[in-house]
Amino acid sequence: MRTPPASHAAESDVRLRARRGLIIYFAVLVPLSALLEALIISGSLSWISALMWTPTAASIVARLALREGFGDVSFRLGGRRGWKAIGVALVFPIIIGLVQFRPKLIGLATPYVGLTVSPVATFMINLIIAATIVTIYSVRTAAGEEIGWRGYMLTRLINAGMPKPILVSGLIWGFWHVPLILGGVYLVGPPPVLAALLWMVTATAFSFVFARLRLATGSVWPAITLHSAWNAVIQAAFDPASTSSGAELWIGESGILVALTMIVVAAFFSYGRYSYCK
Repeated sequence: MRTPPASHAAESDVRLRARRGLIIYFAVLVPLSALLEALIISGSLSWISALMWTPTAASIVARLALREGFGDVSFRLGGRRGWKAIGVALVFPIIIGLVQFRPKLIGLATPYVGLTVSPVATFMINLIIAATIVTIYSVRTAAGEEIGWRGYMLTRLINAGMPKPILVSGLIWGFWHVPLILGGVYLVGPPPVLAALLWMVTATAFSFVFARLRLATGSVWPAITLHSAWNAVIQAAFDPASTSSGAELWIGESGILVALTMIVVAAFFSYGRYSYCK
């Protein structure tokens, strides 16, 4: 009987362990997320932060069960490449947000500057506050998602030999939000079914941006930064400015123009080859 080459045996072992890890990961993630989302939809909004940490909780259980450790998350910054990626992550939501630009002063700044400032000044004040204070504050919940999504699930999908792992990760990430959209808790405005469909397009395309920043740098920090900045800049600075009737359908977080823009951006970030830094 022929003995398989050592490299093939090692690759097979990595694939098997990744598949086992994913089974454990989803066995924890799905019921825990379902429970918390049901509580949130029923009106207990205080569970939102806990929900955002379920991907990380599931990844911790999988790592402990398989005795894998946490080194591959990875929490190193990734040198110059990592810092450049963090810079891109901070600027990215601003560029996308310009699609829905209709400035209205953010509530945090109103007591200090009043309501009579010019649109340009309003934009700059909103941008500075959202890109600094609110972004830093958002790390506490964004990290809960990204340590699990891009710090574990994405890399395990790749190691498991899943076809189109980035696409699959985006579909999973997007679908995880769908119950909240249909339940009227998240992306309120457009008809829930339409909002869910548009969000799936946006999230799936967005996942290619997250994946590029995570895989090309070998660090989870650019993904955490991007998620934090997106929540801060889009939700805190730009979404409140979209107040006219039907605006959310076109320029909201799951708006048609945002979804189309994200598809173009995803194609840009997917262009060319880049190495998977572990």
